[in-house]
Amino acid sequence: MSTTIAYDIEVAGFNWEEVDEITRGYLLNRARDDEARDAVPDRMALYPGMGKVIAIGMWNLEKDRGLILLEGDREEPHEWERVQHSDIFRGDESELLERFWEVVDRKRPRLVSFNGRGYDGPILMIRSAQLGVKPSVNLIGNRYQIGSHCDLLEIFTFMGAYRDRYSLDYWCRRFDVESPKGSIDGSQVGRAYREGRIEEIGEYCLRDVRATGELYRKIEHTLMPLFRS
Repeated sequence: MSTTIAYDIEVAGFNWEEVDEITRGYLLNRARDDEARDAVPDRMALYPGMGKVIAIGMWNLEKDRGLILLEGDREEPHEWERVQHSDIFRGDESELLERFWEVVDRKRPRLVSFNGRGYDGPILMIRSAQLGVKPSVNLIGNRYQIGSHCDLLEIFTFMGAYRDRYSLDYWCRRFDVESPKGSIDGSQVGRAYREGRIEEIGEYCLRDVRATGELYRKIEHTLMPLFRS
């Protein structure tokens, strides 16, 4: 496989007040205690089909170049000054998803993610289906076949055998990769989106995906061969 692309997404959860009453009740009833119930309205982006994809970051490891697909008035890809060696494409949510699936279909890369099997992949496929956009590949597939999609969180937990899960920032620091931490983190994306800070969200997403690619390179010839069938 000649192309390796790391990817990551950012999702803005739907406004709690705009969700139908039956769904709100269902989500609240699923919560384990009062504290969890109180947190439900702020966690909408974590529930499948309950948020919109506002940014998709992709980083081509061979070219060392990124692409951010970011919500906004449509613009064809062009150089993005906020992150070195990157381009930006802007459009509505459907256009972002269509462009992502087109790139994946055309290049047929090995995809690299951090928790992509547990979150990014399912969310991308479900949200695409909701909007009538056809996914070009199954981002989940066989858990133990990492040739087409390598989830680094799965690698660092040894496919679930090691139960403790640590963040991307944690593993970047362990392997001397520049931390992607910036002015916002994943828990603040919804608020930043409501405040109109979409460019900042795009930068955060692209820095995350670049760090994911660099982390992959750190273990490509050490841990990775242990998982190849």
